[in-house]
Amino acid sequence: MREGWPIRISDFELALRPLRFRDKSAWDSVRAANREWLAPWEATRPEVDPDQVLPSFYGMVSFFNREARAGRSLAFGIWIRQDGVEYFAGQITLGGIVMGAYRGAHIGYWIDQRFANRGYATRAVRLLTRYAFTDLKLHRIEINMRPENLASTRVAQKSGYSFEGVRPRYLHIDGQWRDHLTYVCENNVNP
Repeated sequence: MREGWPIRISDFELALRPLRFRDKSAWDSVRAANREWLAPWEATRPEVDPDQVLPSFYGMVSFFNREARAGRSLAFGIWIRQDGVEYFAGQITLGGIVMGAYRGAHIGYWIDQRFANRGYATRAVRLLTRYAFTDLKLHRIEINMRPENLASTRVAQKSGYSFEGVRPRYLHIDGQWRDHLTYVCENNVNP
């Protein structure tokens, strides 16, 4: 992972690849168009440090690349090719990667509303899950979502993840500590 970054994972017209500095305008455009669509599901920061500032796009991309090279997290843009044009359609991250006896991680993602309910998020989760199990030899991956997020629940289920339980007040989302459902997929192949 450290030596091989950046990597690209693809399946026909769908590709997962790291964001690059030159993707800023596509990212800004999609984020602006989807602000209201994503707000109920977006992580927020509790008011612990009022002077804390979110990184710029360039800072975010640099951070993602450092984390990937360190083997802690792999963040990708979701790209869809239609009629010879590649569209930025969202992001997916394999985060919290822990090796050793645990060999696990979690997946988080978001999708542009224009591409929602068309199977792209499910395909992206399946691609990243397969990569994590096959190439990284992970054992366990979690997806956590708010109980109200029925679309994410369907993505997890269609991607082969099983409901494990509820995590009360698990993440700070949309301004409050929110309960989350935990879905898990395990690699049943012993290394």
